Amino acid sequence: MGELFVVASPIGNLSDITIRALEILRSCDRIACEDTRHTSVLLKHFGIEKPLISCRARNECEASVKILQVLDKGEKIAYVSDAGTPGVSDPGSLLVAKAREKGHTIIPIPGVSACTTLISVVGIPFKSFIFEGFLPQKGLKRQKRLQELLSTGCAVVLYESPYRIIKLFEELVAVEKILGLDKKGKNMQAIVGRELTKIHEQLIRGSVAEVLQKLSTETTIKGEFCVFVTIN
Repeated sequence: MGELFVVASPIGNLSDITIRALEILRSCDRIACEDTRHTSVLLKHFGIEKPLISCRARNECEASVKILQVLDKGEKIAYVSDAGTPGVSDPGSLLVAKAREKGHTIIPIPGVSACTTLISVVGIPFKSFIFEGFLPQKGLKRQKRLQELLSTGCAVVLYESPYRIIKLFEELVAVEKILGLDKKGKNMQAIVGRELTKIHEQLIRGSVAEVLQKLSTETTIKGEFCVFVTIN
């Protein structure tokens, strides 16, 4: 049977890749990836040349069939998403499930994740957290989900795009009022990581209202965001 290596890739700085990940990428027969163009940059940087198979969210079902056919021949395939750990708010879960059903060996190659990278520098004591990833993009379902998450009392980690980051903090301010935190002498504290491990890495801290104000002063918002929110 074949072997499927689920390989974590850098979220920004290419030097964040592990030695083991590079060994797997160099020794495997093929590399399946979320975006062949993106992964080609990573491979070129480390002088690696391998046949690539596209396996992104929109074609994961069809691509999994092709990858399974290769695994059935006993080949070794590494799967990488664009950044971070596959299957964590990224494609990969379906591929892993289908490969396991066929009896192929699944081997995780751990590495960087935006979630744990941000958590390591929040500097706020907490016992547990909920990793939600991306919220629904529109409607009452989005705000309702935020309210459900924060009502648990756990810290929450979210991913958000530059197009909805201000909307997210407007919603957090609204949820803070709905939960009546001011009457309890509490508020929501947030730490926002932008472009983590990249050249323009930035951490923004403060209450959700303060973070909203800081973001609202920017004329152009760029970068990918990881957000940690907790009630103090």
